Amino acid sequence: MRITRKTGLFMRGKKPSQALIQPCLIALCAMLAVVLGAPATTGSADETVPWRHGIAMHGEPALPTEFKALPYANPDAPKGGVLTLGVQGTFDSLNQFIVQGGWTSARGMRERPFGSNIFESLLARSYAEPFSLYGHIAERVRMPDSREWIEFELNPAARFSDGSPISVEDIIFSLELMRDKGRPPFRDWYAQISAMEKTGDRRLKITFVNGDNRELPLLIALAPIFSMAHTDPETFDKSTLTPPVGSGPYVFGSIEPGRRVVYRKNPDYWAADLPIKAGFDNFDEIRIEYYRDETTLQEAFKKGLIDALQFRDPARWATGFDFPAASEGRVRQLAIPLGIPARMRGIAFNTRRDVFSNRAVRTALAMLFDFEWVNRNLYYGLYRRTAGYWDNSILSSIGRPASEAELSLLAAFPNAVRPDVMDGTWRPAEADGSGRDRAILRAALTVFKQAGYDLDGRTLVNSQTGAPLAFEIMTKNEDEEKLALNYARTLGLLGIEATVRTVDPAQFEDRRIKREFDTVFNTWTASLSPGAEQYGRWSAQAAEVDGSFNIVGAREPAIDAMIDAVVGARGQDAFTAAVRALDRLLISGAYAVPLFHVPDDWVGHWDTITPPEQHSLYGHQFDTWWSAEATE
Repeated sequence: MRITRKTGLFMRGKKPSQALIQPCLIALCAMLAVVLGAPATTGSADETVPWRHGIAMHGEPALPTEFKALPYANPDAPKGGVLTLGVQGTFDSLNQFIVQGGWTSARGMRERPFGSNIFESLLARSYAEPFSLYGHIAERVRMPDSREWIEFELNPAARFSDGSPISVEDIIFSLELMRDKGRPPFRDWYAQISAMEKTGDRRLKITFVNGDNRELPLLIALAPIFSMAHTDPETFDKSTLTPPVGSGPYVFGSIEPGRRVVYRKNPDYWAADLPIKAGFDNFDEIRIEYYRDETTLQEAFKKGLIDALQFRDPARWATGFDFPAASEGRVRQLAIPLGIPARMRGIAFNTRRDVFSNRAVRTALAMLFDFEWVNRNLYYGLYRRTAGYWDNSILSSIGRPASEAELSLLAAFPNAVRPDVMDGTWRPAEADGSGRDRAILRAALTVFKQAGYDLDGRTLVNSQTGAPLAFEIMTKNEDEEKLALNYARTLGLLGIEATVRTVDPAQFEDRRIKREFDTVFNTWTASLSPGAEQYGRWSAQAAEVDGSFNIVGAREPAIDAMIDAVVGARGQDAFTAAVRALDRLLISGAYAVPLFHVPDDWVGHWDTITPPEQHSLYGHQFDTWWSAEATE
């Protein structure tokens, strides 16, 4: 039996009740086809493509078919107890997949550090590998080398939290829903599906427009799966506090908007005994508490109101454990070496603003950040300077001259990469640590003059209009404010007026979504397998879409071309060359003031919870920890 669903047939304008009966109509049509003698089919046309237990972006998955658990999970971890976590901010939505709730949804529904507590996907990712996926809702998968299609066979035991089976129709519904109403970049990915075919009771074949985006099949395999019976497509793109029905190991216990969300273990969780989940989801209850500012969050941790907390500020990491519980050993510091590229944290320029439309202006502004002074005086020398977007990895362009493959990729864009970035000699400006390095100030002033600015007395002004160079740095917490004030002081030495404005988390997110800022602190996460998510961060199309992750408003044909090369790369060498070329473009574009990073993942925790001995390449995952008091 084969039932084909072409894209563009999502039920726009239908009432929810009509959507609910569609599976019945599909099944009825299939039965009529059999009765009338229609020829039966079994699976895809190319039966030579083997079924697999997992797939990888490049090469083969590391784990064998009969693996027992992921390397960073303890399959013998005891079950039980309560885990309380804390975050700074607030929430007003339970839908993280749409524009309206994408930035302000409750934490923990589906994210790597806190777990896929509510939503799951066809395949599950192992974070011990660059990008490998293994069977989950789909117990088997296959795709050809061309990657023009992918086919899944669902696990017959897969269930939503209400006990209803996960069907092929639920998968089709979910993908169409995200295509039509999800936020970028989800809707862009799923729009590349040309057809979906039900090739068996539990089989679904998904065909793509082409195989150019070689990451796309893996991204589709990670799509969140919704219950068609419990999801209203008409209101899906609206923020909501109605608890969704997913297939994850937890259900919502209680929801207090802006303050607290509680997840309660589902005793009938369908995947509890699967190898991919061995050693995961060990607590009976997970509580996530919200705090308005970082200081209050830190104090709550010291008082034992939360069990574990990730630290990103070296000052707090170096001096924040001088309280009795830490001295007595009841609170511990855990530094987990990271196996992924360093996150790029920077002060992002909104290039939609006229003041930042000139690359030379952005370049000169970035030169004026005195990392050496900041690191020594504010952060105990624990930070390392960030240069590019994939530092500390084979994907980084820093310190490496462009290869022949990179030069070929960039040949059509001769002025897009700075010469010193192309030959691998570029580094961020290195000041003398005095807080007023005259050599750096003179060098930056030279670049400003090239961009059409000059000093008028003690004010840096546009040579043609006489307008002073002035802008606002928007911050959301005390740590960002402290850093911004220091940066603004250095800018003031060259006659630049930078105003620091700290807003509450809700206003911060609202202004960021609407692009109502001059500059803002932003973090670009990095992985060993960047791909189609780069469209959402850097493409010209994403620059014009509200809620996209193209914070800076980059609109460069060269960047779009390099992202195409990244997602279409065949083989590790071609992939590495494409990512390095993209890195060079982003560095040359000076879209942010590069700040700093730490080589480790810092976590403080009370001795009431226990981490596994081995961690993922990405650092901590609380869904693999367990209660020290649990005895099961």
